[in-house]
Amino acid sequence: MADEASGAPVPYAPPAAGTVAVYRGATLFDGTGSPPRPSTSIVIDGQYILAVGDDAEISAELPAGAEVFDLDGRFVVPGLIDSHQHLATPPDRPAAEAVLRRLVYSGVTAVRDMADDLRQVGDLARASLVGEIPGPDIRYAALMAGPGFFDDPRTHQVTQGEVPGAVPWMQAVTADTDLRLAVALARGTHAAAIKVYADLDHATVAAITEEAHRQGIPVWAHAAVFPATPRQVVLAGVDSVSHVTLLAFEGRDAELTSYKHKPPVDHDRFAAGDDPGVEELFALMCRRGTVLDATAGMWASDALAGDGPEAVAKAAADSELAARLTAQAHRAGVDICTGTDYETDPKDPFPALYEELAFLVDRCGMSPADVLRSATLLGARSAGVEDMRGSVEAGKLADFVVLDADPLADIGHLRSVSLTVKRGRRFERSDFVPAAPPAETHHRTPNPGDRQPHRVEETR
Repeated sequence: MADEASGAPVPYAPPAAGTVAVYRGATLFDGTGSPPRPSTSIVIDGQYILAVGDDAEISAELPAGAEVFDLDGRFVVPGLIDSHQHLATPPDRPAAEAVLRRLVYSGVTAVRDMADDLRQVGDLARASLVGEIPGPDIRYAALMAGPGFFDDPRTHQVTQGEVPGAVPWMQAVTADTDLRLAVALARGTHAAAIKVYADLDHATVAAITEEAHRQGIPVWAHAAVFPATPRQVVLAGVDSVSHVTLLAFEGRDAELTSYKHKPPVDHDRFAAGDDPGVEELFALMCRRGTVLDATAGMWASDALAGDGPEAVAKAAADSELAARLTAQAHRAGVDICTGTDYETDPKDPFPALYEELAFLVDRCGMSPADVLRSATLLGARSAGVEDMRGSVEAGKLADFVVLDADPLADIGHLRSVSLTVKRGRRFERSDFVPAAPPAETHHRTPNPGDRQPHRVEETR
């Protein structure tokens, strides 16, 4: 397809309206909660799903000129969603494009970028949307935090040439901040949400959330904002909370003060998996519909393993804490989406999202069906796009994944991906070649004095 304005080819553009394709003979897990359906056809017109139904019924009403693809019983699931990515801290276009390419060829059709240098992320989102580069759709957040947070080196990485805390995509909020203007400035970056990060009290988190909602934009927050507690963050009305290990700060006797001075976590308190303090919090989240972006598997990853016995022991303890809290949240009925907050090595053929899904099954007691719902419909809910994606239904975007093996039998069968369809555009797995950027440009950058990737500090 060519760009209408310039005539230049757009190699990964979605098909035009009126381009009809039929995927016949699927075993469909549609993400709605229905059991898998054999002998199912999916009809798409351009970027959208026109119809989903029985092969025989669809075949009898096929439009003239439709291109037909026989799936021969292979498994189809909705496009996967990584609900916690960072694509530009610091900005590194080749590394980010390599990540996006691997994601879409692995069945990931959308991501939430949880605050970065939006000057670059905005262009990545545009390029992926129109098809200049292969990648998922990107929904991204503009960050707000207390002034004390902005000596963090990451804030300097994402505001190069400007002043951290004084740019529309990364604002320092005080009692004197005009929140109407602050939210409007954030929206002007084309952000899909406000991310509330650190060093804000309950009243300020609530005020930001109220104004953001008044202006029609959701709020994605850390599960503890310091000094705002997890319960206060949920009561403030935020739409989702990130990092399940931060929930361990709920119900503490010691007062929370700041992001940089977190009190130690009593891991033994959560050993039985039934802590009453977080159980009350989970009930509140269920009543309010707050989505939990658990990032549960990050501490078990090679990326965060650390060096030396002390770092390894800490990562193992945090991994166990994440598993127990996520399992308790799931049993309580909390909606859990699937974020990562790290990436696998660029040479790895598959992204970190696969590790997160396996962790939820293997360590948190979730079934593959529940995990797939978390990675699709609940991921769409966390991003505010449930009306357009997250399930394979007529009227929604044509985002789905074709697998050679049944993921409901083994979540590891996601590695049998053979095709991703994103906005109706086909991405054949056989066309994917891992593109490893130089090691020095990898987009997961350590903090000074911390040999682990920089996102580690978020959940300590």
